[in-house]
Amino acid sequence: MPQVVFNGPSGRLEGRYHHSTNPDAPVALVLHPHPLQGGTMNNRVTHTLYRAFAEHGASVLRFNFRGVGCSEGTFDNGDGELSDAAAALSWMQSINQGSRPLWVAGFSFGAWIAMQVLMRRPEVAGFVSVSPPTNLYDFNFLAPCPVSGMILYGRNDDIVLEETVDRLVAKLNAQKGITIDYRVIPRADHFYTNDLEKVYQYTVEYVASFKDFNMVAHPVCVVNG
Repeated sequence: MPQVVFNGPSGRLEGRYHHSTNPDAPVALVLHPHPLQGGTMNNRVTHTLYRAFAEHGASVLRFNFRGVGCSEGTFDNGDGELSDAAAALSWMQSINQGSRPLWVAGFSFGAWIAMQVLMRRPEVAGFVSVSPPTNLYDFNFLAPCPVSGMILYGRNDDIVLEETVDRLVAKLNAQKGITIDYRVIPRADHFYTNDLEKVYQYTVEYVASFKDFNMVAHPVCVVNG
């Protein structure tokens, strides 16, 4: 069921969903960058994260926030988008009954939303945060951060400041029981123009360290588009 439509708080939301052939597979939600700056679920970084989870064992959804593509509603400065993400998680859980590891991932604005989601959903087991916009949004809500995860950053990013990401990573790593796998890609820009395969590789390497992932690719099942 590659193309899906489900109900959100302000109307229908469109998405792309890959359902794993493994009935015990983890479930992953991938969130796209800023809607008012051209961000959609088809963003290349978002799609790369989606591909990494889908090709390596997870049931995974990416979707358009309200007002993007065919999703109904209008941009809501983050509050509504957080509600959209919560609705997306609930939709995935409704078709993946039982206790499964739940993951969230996001790029830029989507990373900010994803990390708020993990604070509100105790069933989240891990996260992948790509270029979290730490100089543009407040991340103080991660006090304490409930789960460990991975943060990726491109050293040539001209939108997100490296020192602010460094401070967030240090703050999280100082929390009891939390370990952040922080990976900096030396020549990558904010959009990972020439480094998407590094995003893919590092995401796969990280999730492969968790026993719940079936790290066997299923290329015939991968959603296109």
